[in-house]
Amino acid sequence: MGTKGRDVPRVVCCAIPIASAAGKVLIITSRKRQDLWVLPKGGWESSDVVLEAAASREALEEAGVRGKITRYVTTIKSPSTTYHFYEMEVTSLDKDWLESRERRREWVDYAEALRRIAWKNELAQGLMLSSIAPPR
Repeated sequence: MGTKGRDVPRVVCCAIPIASAAGKVLIITSRKRQDLWVLPKGGWESSDVVLEAAASREALEEAGVRGKITRYVTTIKSPSTTYHFYEMEVTSLDKDWLESRERRREWVDYAEALRRIAWKNELAQGLMLSSIAPPR
């Protein structure tokens, strides 16, 4: 089936939290595997209304990030999930946030972010299409 028991693929919204002036990306550890790094992401909920709101909500819940969605990046489909990527210019970081006891966060440059999230192909693809990626 490919959809992990669902009738349709899961809709996941992903924030790419950036500090464009510093050329940095904020990445977080996976909750399931603390040795792996990811971008803040999670399922779209009907209360989010729009996909951008879900990306912002996930960034706040998972990374304590506050900011402004500045750009739609891409949509990537897999058999079980449709990922929607949005860039977020970070304006502040909460000292304590919903998942602060379950995750670590770290500002890194583009190359380091790509290296750490490369294990998850969809996340790497989204990051490579962001404005923080070097010109091709």
